[in-house]
Amino acid sequence: MNAALPDVPEVRVVGLPQLTSGFDLVERLDLDMHLKVHGPLEPMGGEQLAQLAERISLKGRGGAGFPFHKKLRSVAESAIKRGVRPVVVVNGSEDEPACRKDTVLINRAPHLILDGALLVAEALGARTLVVGVTRESTQRSMESALAERGLNNRRGSVLRARVQRNPVRMVTGAAASLIRSIDGGPAIPPGRKISASQSGVGGAPTLLSNAETFAQLAIAARIGSERYGNTGLYDEPGTVMVTVSGAVARPMVIEMPTGVPLRYVLQLAGAPPVPQGVLTGGYHGKWIDAATVNEAIVSRDSLAAVGGSLGAGAILPISQETCPLGESLRVAQWLAEESAGQCGPCYLGLPAAARGMEDILNGGGPAALEAVKQVAHAVKRRGACSHPDGSAMFLESTLKAFTDDLAAHVLGNGCGRPVEGVLPLFEGGGAPTGIPGGQGQLESGPSRQKIYVDWTLCRGHGLCADILPEVFELGADGFPTVAQAQVPRYAEQKAMRAVRRCPALALRIEEDNSGGPARNNLPVLSQRGQGRGRRALGSGR
Repeated sequence: MNAALPDVPEVRVVGLPQLTSGFDLVERLDLDMHLKVHGPLEPMGGEQLAQLAERISLKGRGGAGFPFHKKLRSVAESAIKRGVRPVVVVNGSEDEPACRKDTVLINRAPHLILDGALLVAEALGARTLVVGVTRESTQRSMESALAERGLNNRRGSVLRARVQRNPVRMVTGAAASLIRSIDGGPAIPPGRKISASQSGVGGAPTLLSNAETFAQLAIAARIGSERYGNTGLYDEPGTVMVTVSGAVARPMVIEMPTGVPLRYVLQLAGAPPVPQGVLTGGYHGKWIDAATVNEAIVSRDSLAAVGGSLGAGAILPISQETCPLGESLRVAQWLAEESAGQCGPCYLGLPAAARGMEDILNGGGPAALEAVKQVAHAVKRRGACSHPDGSAMFLESTLKAFTDDLAAHVLGNGCGRPVEGVLPLFEGGGAPTGIPGGQGQLESGPSRQKIYVDWTLCRGHGLCADILPEVFELGADGFPTVAQAQVPRYAEQKAMRAVRRCPALALRIEEDNSGGPARNNLPVLSQRGQGRGRRALGSGR
């Protein structure tokens, strides 16, 4: 098994450095060294800054790739229309096990990121700046950088700036999760999708982008759009940072101009000469096969054209000696564990998809393959964030990229290769702390609680299926399709909520003692006090 990547792996540069300038001189550029390397930076007006971002075709470098100039103008227009001060947020929550480019920038060049963020704050008239991080090293580096600039979060400051530290979880990197945590809530997506440009931190228009995006803006503001455009491709100018790991001799972060052949990048890191496949974009990305690697260049459009994805900037080759489906199964299981545990299609669908992948490897045949395809399709566009969509894209790409290996498992006795575990993963899993109704750690398996439907009272309101979709499904007649069911551990509090909110008081929970002593303290209704107890629970809100 490969060890997890360090926060700051080896850094290499192809061509002339921009974001990584000065890395050959010191481990971390403090403010003095930052100014010696990059020089001072003059403020710019809002429209001037938007035009600069548009001329250099700057898009978000966190995965979504949204044009920065459109985001900037949208926030400005919303703030003017509403007459409120906007907020600027730097998303440094790099929570994929295979991604380290933003972490490297925050640890080694934090002032370049702050340059871009302060440019935006000044242009928009923002008085609040928040930097979201998930690691101790990034928190320490960014807090030191704020102190070096004399920035703090005290009342009365011209600009209040602080660092928001969240747990290292896949879902905490979502923009909505970060905004929710800044407002004092849990670092998980809310149940509704609202544009941060319209209503973000504290309800104010919020410009949120990832760390590399702000650093790129700072470079362009210093050297100008024409000089910036002399590097890289015409339609995607500048440099890009990627993390290369997987089956490589030296995991590393590389800064390079857009347009560098992917084959050359892999050679730098010591990848196999003919990899079996390369995962592009990270664990919400796509696989490309060995033949396609020779055609691909490192750019958003080029990778998309060959079926890959630049995504979060992770490149992960695997060798011919490992089972690609087995490697993908490990990732699928990790993705399932990373669910926020609040959207049924995600926290039920992703584990089901992982089990389906395992069934394929264990000789489940065409039925197992079809089941995985159906589950992957079913979870799309049905969550509060992009986690189910990205996970489904990864699963579908796996099935498409390794057809020969898939056929060996589905139609034969398997490929005969071991799983080497070359794709880096964090240890453990579990749910983020602060999940509504949760206990800080997502628990799997059955509980000792059973939920029952009293058919003499049920009127088919359907609220139980909305609150507890992992247990209840409505039939064609609008009534639940089950009369009793075991409650999963992670859904115990939701089951209690369903009991309390049933308009007809038709639900009850009883303790199943068949497996030994109870393992929790959830309220339980006994048969003897059923009527009175049910009313008491049903009357709660």
